[in-house]
Amino acid sequence: MTQSNLKHSDTVPEVPDVADVADLPELADLCDAQFDNSFVRELPGDPVAHNVPRAVRDACYTRVNPTPVRAPQLLAWADPVGELLGISRPESPVGPPVEVLGGNRVLPGMQPYAARYGGHQFGHWAGQLGDGRAITLSEIHCPDGKRRELQLKGAGKTPYSRTADGRAVLRSSVREFLCSEAMHYLGVPTTRALSLVTTGETVVRDMFYDGHPKAEMGAIVCRVAPSFVRFGNFEILAAHRELETLKRLADYVICEHFPELGAPSPATYARWFEEICRRTGTLVAQWMRVGFVHGVMNTDNMSILGLTMDYGPYGWLEGFDLQWTPNTTDAQGRRYCFGNQPQIAEWNLTRLASALASLVEDQAALERGLAVFGETFHNAWRETLADKLGLASLGHEGDDILVSDLFDLMQQVETDMTLFFRGLMAVPIGDATDHAGNPDNPGHMDDGALAGLLRRAFYTEQAFEATQSSRLIGWLRRYIARVRLDAEAADKVNAVEFANLRLERMRRANPKYVLRNYMAQQAIEALEQGDATVITRLMEVLKHPYDEQLGQEELADRRPEWARNKAGCSALSCSS
Repeated sequence: MTQSNLKHSDTVPEVPDVADVADLPELADLCDAQFDNSFVRELPGDPVAHNVPRAVRDACYTRVNPTPVRAPQLLAWADPVGELLGISRPESPVGPPVEVLGGNRVLPGMQPYAARYGGHQFGHWAGQLGDGRAITLSEIHCPDGKRRELQLKGAGKTPYSRTADGRAVLRSSVREFLCSEAMHYLGVPTTRALSLVTTGETVVRDMFYDGHPKAEMGAIVCRVAPSFVRFGNFEILAAHRELETLKRLADYVICEHFPELGAPSPATYARWFEEICRRTGTLVAQWMRVGFVHGVMNTDNMSILGLTMDYGPYGWLEGFDLQWTPNTTDAQGRRYCFGNQPQIAEWNLTRLASALASLVEDQAALERGLAVFGETFHNAWRETLADKLGLASLGHEGDDILVSDLFDLMQQVETDMTLFFRGLMAVPIGDATDHAGNPDNPGHMDDGALAGLLRRAFYTEQAFEATQSSRLIGWLRRYIARVRLDAEAADKVNAVEFANLRLERMRRANPKYVLRNYMAQQAIEALEQGDATVITRLMEVLKHPYDEQLGQEELADRRPEWARNKAGCSALSCSS
């Protein structure tokens, strides 16, 4: 094995600092930015102007302005996203830019709209859905030459609101704001978040769907993405046989976001679907790598660009469990649990294939696209697991059993996924034999000390009872022996260099800091009391999830016991 073979896998993307990409021009006030509206300009809109809930036909969007709020005030701002957009942080928590971000002001050049789409929800066709509380203000010309959409979530009623009020509460807005940015710095494709604004109004929500609604603080988050088009945008058009509009939407998305595929044609549509499948496979592998569970993988929540979008009752695995879901609505069926995410993504892509069938002359091409998803996910997940374990690959005899036994081991007792994989970096590989020359007990630590290296990853002492401890130690010894096979094969790399490269690969695959639900809940509760220090601290720590950060160790520990059953700290409902 050469040194180049030991480099970090491409399955863990780099996250460049915006300031390092190029010399940024001076940032402008939001009110002075240049806006564009290609989606509105190029695609057919709803001819009806009334903003009332109704069925919309043969259109991609409805023009609608945000509903003003009583007292918009800026709570949080993501400076890197502002730099990406060329927008400066507002000088005051109130004022013209905040009025825009709160939905009280539409700037010249903006043409706000709500998108029309449908979707399969929990496996069943739900018909027309659409942006029921999200309103895209406009596209903005960015310093890097690209356009990105500014979308307000919680900006008021639209024709797609059905019986809802179009608003969002502070708790869901904080969670989306934090998670969008946390995922970006983890290297997971995602929409971004620019700002968090409180409305000065309350919103009534039944948080637990138990018949006890209450008034909560309202808020609006400004989401940012090259496009918020989703699988459901095509599904609704196909369901109503609006095939010319479907073609126009596909042509627009390809020309704007996939120009490398060439001019639209049946062959291009097939290549485009294949690329969507590839991106989705990569995306889900990245979710699995960091232990993220989306929670609501309906087709209307799946990005056509392969981005994580629509952050609702998401969560990170704390106690490792392939069947865990953060969504209380999914508690019975567990359709969207951690281990099901690859299969659900493929199911969703199959629904998209059906929607695009009229565009592709060779239907076998759609099957090939689905096969690309399977191959992409399989390869990316195996490469990801190899990185997490510090192995060159998972192609050696016995590797599949090693991984299977690990997952089984982690589910026997409550094991924190993030801490366990990070803890493997501390396991000594040692020489071919220990000091006593015993090849069956490699390394320089006795069994108790070896198991103790992973103590922080376990929620109970059950992990160290005789039977479970024996299984853990047995697996660790097998793991050490497997790593040594890589070391022996790396005959052109000295031992120190091999160890350093391996640990760096593991470090970049295994985050130390993730946005645990209890952390987001603490930020929410602090903001409700007017304290922004918690969310500010979290934002800074989550910018460097793979690094050691002095003084932040408590944010890299297990979920505290008080948070096990506390509302908002484990499973959540869709209520927001």
